[in-house]
Amino acid sequence: MSNSHIWAVGSTTLSRDRGYLVQRARRMFILSKLFWLFAQPLSLAFLMILAAVIALLSGLRRFGLALCALAGLILFVTLYTSTGSFLLQGLEARFPKPGAEPKTLSCVIVLGGAFETEVTTTRGGIEMNQAADRFIEALRLAHRFPQSVIIVSGGDGSLSGDYEGDAVASERFFTTFGVSSDRLIGETLSRTTSENADNSRTLLADLGLADCLLITSAFHMPRAVGLFRRVGIPVIPWSTDYRTSGKVQLGVDFTQPTLNAQQTATAIREWIGLAAYYLTGRIEALYPAPERQ
Repeated sequence: MSNSHIWAVGSTTLSRDRGYLVQRARRMFILSKLFWLFAQPLSLAFLMILAAVIALLSGLRRFGLALCALAGLILFVTLYTSTGSFLLQGLEARFPKPGAEPKTLSCVIVLGGAFETEVTTTRGGIEMNQAADRFIEALRLAHRFPQSVIIVSGGDGSLSGDYEGDAVASERFFTTFGVSSDRLIGETLSRTTSENADNSRTLLADLGLADCLLITSAFHMPRAVGLFRRVGIPVIPWSTDYRTSGKVQLGVDFTQPTLNAQQTATAIREWIGLAAYYLTGRIEALYPAPERQ
């Protein structure tokens, strides 16, 4: 199978006969983006302060003061405690990486989210973010198992839809570091983890692949595994991109408010995603766990 045909799979085959489902998925995607715009901790604190000002100006003194106090509490927990790192640590520990590498490996699925596609779309090249470990680990495994196929699932996750996705940017990454383009399969339509799983199922069935290694950030692995299980894809969880030491204790931390805010937002977003997928029936357990051997 030529490389041009492989990469066409993500842009044509998966888009057939979608109709209503495509429109529904787009609406859900937009709603999730808008919801998170207001639900993330710093935005929520700002909105509460704004509401408090309006309440105070309207003569609702007690209500306004209560909103101010709640906003202050959210800011304190977000900026000056280790709560975010503590929550992320629990997520990261859910699916520990296996102690030994597999003896053989036919395919690796890498979930997108590691490329700064807003930059690469206009500047080209390879620009990566904090999740770059996903693709560094995939590159290592690609060289370790030269017979394996590398599937990158990740389209443009922006609201505008103006950027190339990770699947497109990753082709430059892998070929730059010596992985033949014939081994790469790009799934370019997915914007969410749910779509990663749905579209990967179609690709795997079309290409006759099974028992793949699944690479994503450790904190994201519970949700990813839950979604892949729900669509009937058995995968070997291969966690990477750890954001904590594994030894975080709950406490006050005034030294790194920016990092604390980022960790808290990441953890809350992941838990909201788990809850939303569970309540809508897209994962079978609220907090997916490794299968018992």
